Amino acid sequence: MKKRKTIKKLDIKMRRKLVGLFAAVLAVFFVLLTRITYINAVSGERYKKQVLSQAQQQYDSRVLPFKRGDILDRNGTLLAASNKVYNVILDCKAVNSDQERYLEPTVQALTGLLGADEEEVRGVLSAEDTRESQYCILMKDLDMDTKKAFEDYTDVGPDSGLSEEEIERRSNIAGIWFEERYKRNYPMNTLACDTIGFTDGDHADWGLEGYYDSVLNGVDGRQYGYFSSDSTVEQNIIQPTDGKTIKTTLDIGIQQIVEKYLQAFIRAMGSEELGAIVMDPDNGEVLAMGTKDFYDLNNPRDLSSKFTQQEIEQMSDEDTVTNLNEMWQNFCVTEAFEPGSTVKPLVIASALESGIIQKDTMFNCDGGWSYGENDDEYIRCNGFHGDQTLAQVTANSCNDAMMQIGAMMGGEKFLESQSMMNFGSRTGIDLPGESAGVLHTKDSLGSVELATDSFGQGFMMTMIQEISAISSVINGGYYYQPHLVSKILDSDGTVSKDITPVLMRQTVSADISASVREHMRTAVEEGTGKYSKVQGYSSGGKSGTAEKFPRDQGNYLVSFIAFAPVEDPQIVVYVVIDEAHTENQESSKLAQYIVQGILSEALPYLNIEPDETEDGVIPTTTLWSGFSSYLEETGQLSGGLGNTQIGGPEEAQGGPEEQPAMGNNIPQPPESNEELDLNNDVQSDGITNEDAGF
Repeated sequence: MKKRKTIKKLDIKMRRKLVGLFAAVLAVFFVLLTRITYINAVSGERYKKQVLSQAQQQYDSRVLPFKRGDILDRNGTLLAASNKVYNVILDCKAVNSDQERYLEPTVQALTGLLGADEEEVRGVLSAEDTRESQYCILMKDLDMDTKKAFEDYTDVGPDSGLSEEEIERRSNIAGIWFEERYKRNYPMNTLACDTIGFTDGDHADWGLEGYYDSVLNGVDGRQYGYFSSDSTVEQNIIQPTDGKTIKTTLDIGIQQIVEKYLQAFIRAMGSEELGAIVMDPDNGEVLAMGTKDFYDLNNPRDLSSKFTQQEIEQMSDEDTVTNLNEMWQNFCVTEAFEPGSTVKPLVIASALESGIIQKDTMFNCDGGWSYGENDDEYIRCNGFHGDQTLAQVTANSCNDAMMQIGAMMGGEKFLESQSMMNFGSRTGIDLPGESAGVLHTKDSLGSVELATDSFGQGFMMTMIQEISAISSVINGGYYYQPHLVSKILDSDGTVSKDITPVLMRQTVSADISASVREHMRTAVEEGTGKYSKVQGYSSGGKSGTAEKFPRDQGNYLVSFIAFAPVEDPQIVVYVVIDEAHTENQESSKLAQYIVQGILSEALPYLNIEPDETEDGVIPTTTLWSGFSSYLEETGQLSGGLGNTQIGGPEEAQGGPEEQPAMGNNIPQPPESNEELDLNNDVQSDGITNEDAGF
């Protein structure tokens, strides 16, 4: 007989307890529901935004970088561009979440496909400070083709033709993604480096890159991915605004010619500083600009072009910064110097314009100029030239006549003429770091200072000031602001801004301009500028020689400025050599060699027709033999030189010749012109300050 199970019944007391517990639970739920309802009503919107913001960050939120605008030459040749590249980002936390599954496939993909260092990858995944990181920049500047190859490798499916094992292995590649950015690239490397400048980040200081930084830069966009209130994936994209493109006045063909002859001179002789500018005199457009410091814009912190590796390693951080800044500076606009006699045409033009002298005014050079209370002090000229026309004064570079003109103008009028030529003020060229130069004031301009200023010593100016002023007195009298950019283009190539030449003032009349051109033609045909002559073309020019401070060290800055053709100048070239590496620094022939080389190729390049042929035949121009070594090495000696040759049996240019001493330093006038002919070569612009007696 089976026993029945005893079923215990809840007594009244137990039932009451259960009812109480149930009531308590209901009460708690009611309180929570009430609290949630209250919070939602009062602060729901704030919490909703906070949750969505957190979800957004977890899902996707990234910067969409803008593309910096390009830099083009006048013909559309690309000088600077931004190419899309990628940073490889590793999400270590994702890989380490299941190392057995993800680690090896991910490491193999990074090393085998992207070329990452295996030791570095494993180190990042295991290091205490990075193993939980979701953002580790593993590689930089990956190109688009490599990224695409990686994406094709990991994009596997049932139709890929791969084995199930291979599909699974590739599917286990985790935590790798690509961050888009742009990298600046300079296709021409060193060409026009000082003028273009560089940027290696979000900011630029040098050259056109620095001056037009705000124009070239755009605005970053952003992509937001988030979960909406109903848990659906939403995405919001703010597109980036790309930077604008600038079209410059530079002509890469002219720039290559300029740098070719600068490099050739550096190889042949070298100097402490060296600069060249080529300009269109009719509108102030700079066609080319170069200095002696050539550096790769794609690697601007490489000092190996100036220093040995041992010297670089021994530099302190401060020395490195100083040397880099010196290399990056543009001598053509940042450095002021005493110009010497290249200002003489400007002084003559101003004196003619003011009516102080006339076109037919004659000057007598007796070898120097006396000054002081009792005329007991004396500044010697570089010759005993006798009676001269203004053309002869320019051709002979006669300091005596220039001092007479300065005295006739007087201090106030002379300072006004300097201001008219924009000396002492920045030209406003669109490059950073322009210097204004240094002039005398009314109080400091005494009779001696006025005399020396009249032939280009005693005040300081820049290359861009000189070439802009000369352009104005040979183009009919119109001073244009020098500039390097002609157009600003939108990212789609449409013209956003057309930069027209800015006419700042009229310096001289067209009639006086024509006279000055003829004076400078005489200087090339008969005077101190004959070594700049390119056969077949009429040209004008003026040499300059200035002894540097301190005056007794024998250090010189020589220069030459030339234009062609004479009747309708279409090109102006200005070259300055500061302390040539030779014992005879004072010879202006050195600068003329470079000018002649540039003009010999630039004139035909610009399709400027010869205007001085002999029965239709253009005589051969003989360039300085010092260029031959560099031109041979670079394969430019034969072919491409036009109707020119290097050196020759009767080389007219020769090498730098020593200027014979003037005898003792007692400031006495020369006894005869024959004496001075023996002691001064026609190619020399003048005599030393010491020999001149000031």
